[in-house]
Amino acid sequence: MKPEHQFVIECQNKVLQDIGVSENDAKILMNVNDSELKTLSDAANKITRKFNGNKVDIEQLANIKKNYCSEDCAFCSQSTFFNTNIDSYKLLPKEEIVKKAKKAYDDGANSYCLVAAWREPSPKDFDKVCEAIEEINKKVGINVECSLGFLTFEQAQRLKNLKVKRYNHNLETARSKFQEICTTHTYDDRLNTLKIARQAGLELCTGGILGMGETREQRLELILDIARLQPEEVTINLLVPVSGTPLELQTQLSINEIIRAFAVTRFLLPTSTIKISGGREINLKDDGEELLLSGANGIISSGYLTIDGNDMKKDLEMLQRINLEA
Repeated sequence: MKPEHQFVIECQNKVLQDIGVSENDAKILMNVNDSELKTLSDAANKITRKFNGNKVDIEQLANIKKNYCSEDCAFCSQSTFFNTNIDSYKLLPKEEIVKKAKKAYDDGANSYCLVAAWREPSPKDFDKVCEAIEEINKKVGINVECSLGFLTFEQAQRLKNLKVKRYNHNLETARSKFQEICTTHTYDDRLNTLKIARQAGLELCTGGILGMGETREQRLELILDIARLQPEEVTINLLVPVSGTPLELQTQLSINEIIRAFAVTRFLLPTSTIKISGGREINLKDDGEELLLSGANGIISSGYLTIDGNDMKKDLEMLQRINLEA
């Protein structure tokens, strides 16, 4: 038996026995030879099934305020720094946000996330978002999540009081890579927002984008920082290069590198929801089937912030095909 094969199995058994793996173990797992990638993938799947069963969390997003963001994140089509020719709109009316939530619920989504393209909400806009959440609670009943940029503690408390389940704020990339991706705020700014959300009693959703020119070591660096936060959900995006952004010519990451990242994240966070997010339909030939058997147990369906995605029916058929449940 190959030493690497044995090591992967030993790490799998540690996690299954609630012992867990060390950061050094994670480094070795991240760098196993391609010949052992199937072993790594299968082990991550066994961990997923034990701690999370066969259920896949399906989420729909609502881009409630599109474009004109003041930040210069190099991947983002909604930044005012780049000419990407996407359509724009201010904060949607409450009635439209509630209507979209109802459709998500009727489609079979488990959660509905309100996302706004800004650095942070103004007091006036934040009030409007809260009013929309109150209406969703009254008229729909779906789990509401939010991704509204930087928050004050008082704002986070208000979301918690409105029964918002989870707050999303992605770290985006490794600390050592961050300054290449964004200069208008810092990595620590993002960490601080997550700490505020946690202090207010909100569940955490955080993650990043793979394929922005980072090294494998930097992907592990990001995963380890995420794991230290113990988020209830990890959202892993796959870069979709957008014309007009600094990353428009970025080459696509190989499926082997993507599998490594998902699998190692599962070893470190056995009970979290690990979600295949933006870019899966473009970067993955199978829409995510292999990753859902390599550590992932969540997807975003029916489109993303500025790009289209699969409709719910297609995704539900995919889950049925691999014997998983919505």
